[in-house]
Amino acid sequence: MDPSRTDRLAAPCPSSSLRSTNTTTNSNTNTTKSSSSTSSSSSSLNTIGGPTHVDIPTSNVHQSTSPSTPTAVNVPSAPYVTGRFGSRSAGQPNSYDSALSTSSSSSSSDVADDLASIDISQHNNEKEPLQDEPFTMANLPDGQAAMLQVLNGIASMQKELARLHMRMDALESQNEKIARKNSFFAATPPGSISPSPAFTSFQRLDLPSRSGSPIEGRNADYFAAPHLAMAPAAMAQPAPLLTEEPKLGLWAVVPAGGAGTRLWPLSRESYPKFLLDLTGSGRTLLQSTWDRLLPLAGSSRMMIVTGQAHTKGVSDQLPELLASNILAEPSPKESMAAIGLAAAVLRRRDPEAVLGSFAADHIISGRDGFESAVTEAVETAKAGYLVTIGIAPSHPSTGFGYIKLGESLELERAPNARRVTEFKEKPDARTASAYLSTGEYRWNGGMFVVKAQVLLELLRRSVPELHDGLDRIAAAWDTPSRQTILSEIWPTLPKIAIDHAVAEPAAKLGKVAVVPATFGWDDVGDFASLADLIPAEEGEARVLGDSRLVITESQAGGLIVPAAGRPIACLGVDDVVVVDTPDALLITTRARSQDVKKIVGKTKKTYPQLC
Repeated sequence: MDPSRTDRLAAPCPSSSLRSTNTTTNSNTNTTKSSSSTSSSSSSLNTIGGPTHVDIPTSNVHQSTSPSTPTAVNVPSAPYVTGRFGSRSAGQPNSYDSALSTSSSSSSSDVADDLASIDISQHNNEKEPLQDEPFTMANLPDGQAAMLQVLNGIASMQKELARLHMRMDALESQNEKIARKNSFFAATPPGSISPSPAFTSFQRLDLPSRSGSPIEGRNADYFAAPHLAMAPAAMAQPAPLLTEEPKLGLWAVVPAGGAGTRLWPLSRESYPKFLLDLTGSGRTLLQSTWDRLLPLAGSSRMMIVTGQAHTKGVSDQLPELLASNILAEPSPKESMAAIGLAAAVLRRRDPEAVLGSFAADHIISGRDGFESAVTEAVETAKAGYLVTIGIAPSHPSTGFGYIKLGESLELERAPNARRVTEFKEKPDARTASAYLSTGEYRWNGGMFVVKAQVLLELLRRSVPELHDGLDRIAAAWDTPSRQTILSEIWPTLPKIAIDHAVAEPAAKLGKVAVVPATFGWDDVGDFASLADLIPAEEGEARVLGDSRLVITESQAGGLIVPAAGRPIACLGVDDVVVVDTPDALLITTRARSQDVKKIVGKTKKTYPQLC
């Protein structure tokens, strides 16, 4: 028997094409014409909705004389029939026939299920002649047409549901990738921090700082820390370049080094503080620095200088960072070597480069004020100055250096730029109070903007051996001999901070300028300053991590970090600092937080693996 000698119909049809069988064959319906030949003719309607497929010989479709009586569709003997009910050979009982022969008392849903599960793949007809009569849904009995319409709707819904499931899976996968990328800890890092506290976000709260200055500016975050209190906007004029999209030509250099020993055991040499989320924001300090500088420089002009042990952590947290813009130091050499290396490499890549150095582990609030200050600093640097950004002090701190302001530089595109008279080291409390009373001092935040060529020339004058060594390394940096030259020269370079190497000597020559800033700033140098960044209920301890793990009674002002994931209970101890990690526990007070570095030195002798 020739299987091609059948008229085959693929059903069900799209629901929009279905018509009630109460209409006549000449009603306004869509028809599918047969294409005939000398041996066969076939007609088909393609389904949109889903996988259900039923082949029906048109010659065997008979209309019922009574619309209320179910009509059987007689399928001629076929070589093979497959479906949910199993497989059968020709001559075996046909579940398809029995399903459609169900009495009127049978459940219509059962019949629909049976129809949906059967696929008749091959059959032929020898007993009845082929007919060229076109087939439409109007030719079907009422019951069969209704069932096919229901089946088509079900198939369409199944397809849509499958599509939604696929989209949900894709979104879940994307969220997992983002969560992994934003995570501040590895699989089992020492000092990893529990999830952020359950209290409400402290962003954009319209609250005053301790200094009385209002929190203002785009994305301004409220912190209790006086370090982050922004100066009133009246203290500075808006930078003209901010009235249009900044096109600064700035290279953002981010020194990412230091072990952060005053934040031990959270911060370790193997996992320093810039790789941690210390504010519960979901972004590490390094990632927050990237976010802050991206609008000013762009991803292709961001350069990170870090230790060789941290290059993977940096690249994992900053996937947009170009690999060629990660400069790995073989060993720590203080800030001048790190910034000088970036300047030397940039001078060879871009002789007119203007670079801005911004530490990876600082916290800044008030993005508008930050962008305005950097914009003015770039314009001042183009005039040939080494430019620093002066932070408006909110209290007489003994933990920061100070900058004394001189006369205005009268630059049209940098109206707030002033000459630096001198740099002052960290003062005692009385001296710091005297500085604030004059109104002529700013905190030294360690942010510098300068032409690469100008910085290297200042370095050549003050520390020529460091300049010459960095120049030789930079000459080989983008060549195959980089590692050879680096391993030969780097160990011989002197350790010196940029303030002592170039800033202070250049200030005596009148070559240093300062742009007074109005944004809030903190270098998160110890647990006392970290505690100020964490919001707390009045009279309660501050918690960095899961606050449900901390139980307190009559305890206020301190900081508790349940990083090990176990409960911590405190009773009647004010200003206590408890940092509980999986492998180390620190208990001290906020007043002694600067001395944590001493205990780290002792710990390193006995348990070097913990440091």
